[in-house]
Amino acid sequence: MADKRDYYEVLGVSKSASEDEIKKAYRKKAKEFHPDLHPGDAEAEAKFKEANEAYEVLSDSQKKARYDQFGHAGVDPNYGAGGGGAYGGGFGGFDFGDLGDIFGSFFGGGFGGGRQSNPNAPRRGEDVQARVTISFEEAAKGCKRTVDINRVDTCSECHGSGAKAGTSPKTCPDCGGRGYVNVQQRTAFGVIQTQKACPKCQGQGKVIENPCAKCRGTGRTSTKTSVEVNIPAGIDDRQVFNVSGAGNAGINGGPKGDLRVAVFVRPHPYFERDGYNVWLEQRVSYSQAVLGDNLRISTLDGDVKFDLPAGTQSGTVFSLKGKGIQILNGRGRGDQLVRIIVDVPKNLTQRQKELLIEFEKEMGVKRGAPVGNGKEGFFDKFKNKK
Repeated sequence: MADKRDYYEVLGVSKSASEDEIKKAYRKKAKEFHPDLHPGDAEAEAKFKEANEAYEVLSDSQKKARYDQFGHAGVDPNYGAGGGGAYGGGFGGFDFGDLGDIFGSFFGGGFGGGRQSNPNAPRRGEDVQARVTISFEEAAKGCKRTVDINRVDTCSECHGSGAKAGTSPKTCPDCGGRGYVNVQQRTAFGVIQTQKACPKCQGQGKVIENPCAKCRGTGRTSTKTSVEVNIPAGIDDRQVFNVSGAGNAGINGGPKGDLRVAVFVRPHPYFERDGYNVWLEQRVSYSQAVLGDNLRISTLDGDVKFDLPAGTQSGTVFSLKGKGIQILNGRGRGDQLVRIIVDVPKNLTQRQKELLIEFEKEMGVKRGAPVGNGKEGFFDKFKNKK
């Protein structure tokens, strides 16, 4: 990975660039090297992927901080420094590395239940988290992705009992299986009786005389695993979806927790999302706007034909029904809204200038005077004379 270019250099921004500046720089690079604009160009495709990789790191405050401190080693999993999945250790919660504050705001506080009155009652497993970055089109139409997680599963040796094969846990002799013991304390107000977790069984209500060697008596083991998830069509940037039963194994036969996946969507070089609608700025020439034309408009489903009316004003918005984004967990799609931008020609030749002046005269326009009273535009005059 030593030959990788600096991510700031890839996007052409400084280390002090703001989040908005990084996003704008990425959109510019993505549009410049987008595969749709360079079919079959391997070099452009490589630069497009390089820009995506750089944006994925620099747009994430946690990854960006690690990259600024450690370079590529801080965000490349081949260096053992995280950067892809939700890895970590422990049964009660995971160190999510680059997810940091994001999952704090997405998922709230701790997971799993509190202490139950019956220490041997089934308890649901903890939820686990992962993140995935997808393209604008994948978010609009849905896709499948494989995420790597650290998950706690039931021990395959003891099948969750925590005891060595051929043995079983015993009821704690000190608490009789209750998990707590009564403690009496003399005070100025008399004898007060309280309860505390049984010190012999640590509140479990049972003791394991011969613990399982694989899980060391916990009944569960931590393993790295890959889970294929179906990302629903219409999901938006930084939304979370749930995969039921894909989390940590339960305790005492309890159900598994869930896998909660946070989705990050890369911005598109020329599409903008607005709810379930999609905005596109379509640039046309001056003559196309005046005379009208049969255009090919890019959509999420590929190019479509569109008849641009003669005399179209710059800033006019047309709607392509049903060409937007799939409604999340519902039916139907939004629309694509096309805003027309008229490119005014620059650096005209003398002959071109003369033709335009002649055209003005034909339209009855006097140079130096305003065109109409605001109720009728220049193109409207043209349409009315047809």
